[in-house]
Amino acid sequence: MDDFYLRQTPYSDPGDLDVAGLPRDPRRLTALVRGLLLHRLEGERFGCAIPEERLHHDAESRYVTEILHLLRERGSGPLTGERPYDQRFVGTCRDFALLLCSLLRATGTPARVRGGYATYFVTGFHDEHWVTEYQLPDGSWLLADPQVHDDRYGVPFDPLDVPRDRFVVAGQAWRACRAGEADPDTFGVWVEPGLRGLEPVAHSIVLDLAALTGTEPLPWDDWGPWDGRLTEADLALLDTVAAAGTTEELGRLSADPRLAVPREILSHAPFLGPRSVTLPEPSTRPA
Repeated sequence: MDDFYLRQTPYSDPGDLDVAGLPRDPRRLTALVRGLLLHRLEGERFGCAIPEERLHHDAESRYVTEILHLLRERGSGPLTGERPYDQRFVGTCRDFALLLCSLLRATGTPARVRGGYATYFVTGFHDEHWVTEYQLPDGSWLLADPQVHDDRYGVPFDPLDVPRDRFVVAGQAWRACRAGEADPDTFGVWVEPGLRGLEPVAHSIVLDLAALTGTEPLPWDDWGPWDGRLTEADLALLDTVAAAGTTEELGRLSADPRLAVPREILSHAPFLGPRSVTLPEPSTRPA
């Protein structure tokens, strides 16, 4: 069992949440998360109108404590019960992934948030997405997508065991693009045609590294020298990140000044516009 991924970060820490009454089974925890959150682009799918204030602001909540605070404000029922849509937190895939990660860690299952690309939203396209990766007692890791319901989304797999070719983690996506095995223009954000290609994949691999080493970012956070102009040195560095396979390797890479998460970052909030954000002191990263 990987003790590092049992530890909460400032982002996943559930604060004073009483976890004694929570289930420990990952499937039941995933159902719990689905009953508390609503993706901000899926009001129509679920037949509900999302207030503009929630649409614009909920997903800017960087920490699980903020998500839980809003849930408590909107309803007095226990978090173990499914909420009416008007009492839910309105977030993104990252928020589903982070909350599940938090509850898994709190109930004894090592877990981490993963950035990458889903192939099950748009045929023939790798859409930027976030999921939760959790560890089984035998030490193996499975991908869980707490956003999708197999009955609502029609995915041909168990959302608690997403096949690795249906969700492609950022490093795998980078390797495929660099090897000519995949077209970089099929990776990005489907609803934003300008956010496709190798540069967005570079952005994803930096964010995924951060999530793996103690800083679970928002999808639109930005730092580093990339700025759409990848040099040969940048490409080589990202090749190294994509090839990293151990917690120790990831920890060393996360300390590289070109990759390290600074205290001040630029956040390109889709509705609120870009702004500078000060992050808390980083979590203890693996040596």
